[in-house]
Amino acid sequence: MVLVLLMPVMGARAADDASRLFIDDSSTTMKAADRLAGGARADAMRLARVPSATWLAYGTPEITEGLARDVTERAAAVGQIPVLVAYNIPYRDCALYSAGGAADGASYLAWIGGLAKGVGDRTAIVVLEPDGLGVIPWHRTLAGVVEGCQPKGHDEAAAARRYDQLRGAVAILAALPNVRIYLDGTGSSWLAPGEIASRLIRADVDKVAGFFLNVSNFESDARAVPYARWVSDCIALVSRTGLDPRACPSQFSADPFEKPDNRRWIDAAYDRLFAERGLKRAPQSQKHALIDSSRNGLGSWKPPAGRYRDAEVWCNPPARGLGRRPTLASGEAYVDAFLWIKVPGESDGECLRGTAGPEDPERRIKAPAAGQWFVEQARELIELAKPPLDRD
Repeated sequence: MVLVLLMPVMGARAADDASRLFIDDSSTTMKAADRLAGGARADAMRLARVPSATWLAYGTPEITEGLARDVTERAAAVGQIPVLVAYNIPYRDCALYSAGGAADGASYLAWIGGLAKGVGDRTAIVVLEPDGLGVIPWHRTLAGVVEGCQPKGHDEAAAARRYDQLRGAVAILAALPNVRIYLDGTGSSWLAPGEIASRLIRADVDKVAGFFLNVSNFESDARAVPYARWVSDCIALVSRTGLDPRACPSQFSADPFEKPDNRRWIDAAYDRLFAERGLKRAPQSQKHALIDSSRNGLGSWKPPAGRYRDAEVWCNPPARGLGRRPTLASGEAYVDAFLWIKVPGESDGECLRGTAGPEDPERRIKAPAAGQWFVEQARELIELAKPPLDRD
């Protein structure tokens, strides 16, 4: 099986780099470039030369099957690995900027079946449902608090349906011989390791390669990498020893954990938990992460204190830069790859930051709808890229 040869070495070898990731000459970035002129077109063309994910977010099972087959066949023809994002779960994004999704669980699993049929026995990485475990309708946290996504016409049974949908999707996709699947691990500013580990376990993370972090977000590698380690450690402790996930040490106990001393303090707390149970970390066999580095070169935006009722720090923040280039050689024991999962240059939405709009009050312009090309943001991302974006 091709995947056995290609995929498990992710994160291990220096030679295993972006050249193995698929650069799609029919990508949404290329299509944006075709509609642009001058400097805006040049920016889009530069971004199109870097491998980024293909989002499958709409359409019938038959349409999705055709799209998945087209992408994976073209990638296979050049010996590269495509990254596919499945983004069609019912009530995705809790009816916010990226609202949509399948009508119900049966429709969703039929759609996933179409995606799986389109991929077939070809090699792919599948990012399964960004926000799928971070934004769950009528979900209770480990502390018993109902989270903010509370759509009318639904009740707490909606949360159980979300897990059923994800487990069903995992079962369908995991039957493919050459696909690695990753579930939503949110991000280090969002959920504590115990909270997301409990959700990942409930969504059958044991049947997939791992989880993804920072999709459509801006958290720095300095935050995402240690968080990946702690989530993986927490999953291992809960799964192997029955540890209450609430006992997993949290980044919120030592913020800001970018500081080396704080990271060491949390690592030591996990060391003690493993030692108390007669175990050692086993990163080679634990769950690994994908990290979205598409827009995190300068880390997260810190809005002016008190200016906005809801600053929406994740939504088209100003003065951000491209991050690490995509690579399957992460150099990190718990990270399989750094990828451009969110397509840089595409808007997060209109970003009203708690105001009546229609302009983004921080940028003083009306931002494009989610997924549409954002000329001004593309320029910022290139200008402020860290490391700088090559010109060739």
